[in-house]
Amino acid sequence: MMRGQCGRRPGMLAALCVMLVITALWAAASGALSIPHGKLLPLLWSPAAEGEDVIWRNVLIEVRLPRIVLAITAGAALALSGAVMQALFRNPLAEPGLIGISLGGAAGAVAAIVLGAEGLGSVAPAAFAGSLIATAFAYVLGTRRPGAANLLLAGVAINAICAAVVGFFTYQASDVQLRNLTFWNMGSLAGATWSILAWLVPLVAVLCALLMRDWRAMNALLLGEREAQHIGFDLKRLRRRLIVLTALLVGPIVAVTGTISFVGLVVPHLIRLALGADHRWLLPNTLAGGAIALTLGDWMARTVVVPAELPIGIVTSLVGGPFLLWMLTRKRP
Repeated sequence: MMRGQCGRRPGMLAALCVMLVITALWAAASGALSIPHGKLLPLLWSPAAEGEDVIWRNVLIEVRLPRIVLAITAGAALALSGAVMQALFRNPLAEPGLIGISLGGAAGAVAAIVLGAEGLGSVAPAAFAGSLIATAFAYVLGTRRPGAANLLLAGVAINAICAAVVGFFTYQASDVQLRNLTFWNMGSLAGATWSILAWLVPLVAVLCALLMRDWRAMNALLLGEREAQHIGFDLKRLRRRLIVLTALLVGPIVAVTGTISFVGLVVPHLIRLALGADHRWLLPNTLAGGAIALTLGDWMARTVVVPAELPIGIVTSLVGGPFLLWMLTRKRP
């Protein structure tokens, strides 16, 4: 059984990578303006285009491709951070928002919008700062005593405070600001641009690589904190490193996309059901699975109510909510 499962892991990773390429190509061709699949590669490589090709090329390069790259980047980051949080807390229901990262970012963004900030260039730094501040407070308060349970409780408290901050600024907002707040909190990839991706993609790639280096420590945590410490891992330093890297990974994503729920919860759990809990293979497969999930979610958001667009947070919640109920109600052996 174990031998068959080990042999399945590389094959599943390769299959997910192929599926990601197919999904990205399908998403690039679909939307309010359909682009023939056979035209995708020629449009990418041909600078001189005439007639209808000009419109297709502009839509593909300036609109579709940035969104797809952002979906792949954000989906991979959110899914990986969910897998890390689940390993850290040894809880399949853990996800990045557990320690205040998501709501901290929401509080920063809401405060910036109500105080007069306009555009992603002003709102994104405020959201990123909110994520880091909330995570820092949760970590400082949660590590005053040993064990992950105190960190979890601190995260619950920080989330409650951030929710109160969001509520306060929402109450103070004007009608126009309320509309902006509503759409930001629902999540969207519409703000994707090549200038944003130029710094976001390398940052996410480096942080993901740093997190994936700790796969042995995450495997040790599965045995329990005491056992991991006996093996030789410094749990205090490990916990601090994982939390800081996760906050640095998710904070910019929340700042750019708004709140996107359930990707960090659902994808790692599905990969774990298929491959087991060995993080050497769980983490890279989760990266690919998260990229596929958010690319599909963005494709649905763009095409379900054409020519309008659904907030991607609604799409992920419609899938993730029933999945969470299934997780809570299914019979365990």
